[in-house]
Amino acid sequence: TVIRKEEVYRIGTLGKPHGIKGEISFHFTDDIFDRTDECDYLVCMMDGILVPFYMDEYRFKNDSVVLVKFDGINTAEEVKRLVGIDVYFPVKYAEDSDELSWNYFVGLSVADECCGELGTIESVDETTINTLFVIQRLDGEELLIPAQEVFIVDMDHKQRVIRMNLPEGMVE
Repeated sequence: TVIRKEEVYRIGTLGKPHGIKGEISFHFTDDIFDRTDECDYLVCMMDGILVPFYMDEYRFKNDSVVLVKFDGINTAEEVKRLVGIDVYFPVKYAEDSDELSWNYFVGLSVADECCGELGTIESVDETTINTLFVIQRLDGEELLIPAQEVFIVDMDHKQRVIRMNLPEGMVE
């Protein structure tokens, strides 16, 4: 079965090979692969196609890098073709997780109860007191809205849409 872009979200990038037995460093922005037992594979973008890679094992190098050994990749030569590849995780396993990371929200469409479709979440800004969704509006403008549960009415994981009820004046 074909994995579609809307069925996954980006959680990091593969770095350089480690050792000679086919291990590779994986620089992750979301440790969802470690927080759910449901899913034993990561999805890699290979020549424009999303391909599942099953993990034999992985071990944490630090809090943002794991060393991964993928099934069927046993030499440094084989692992070299994975360097720099973007890594994704299936949405369906993430939504079952107790807590969604901020990365999960990137790429979601945002619709407001009164204003309709606002645009797509481009990034999440955690540098401020209140975490903000950075939304790329349909007109090209950037919109910042608080990423607070109180404003979220509904999330459609399948359609990748988040419905919000924002206070009047926040969208202008």
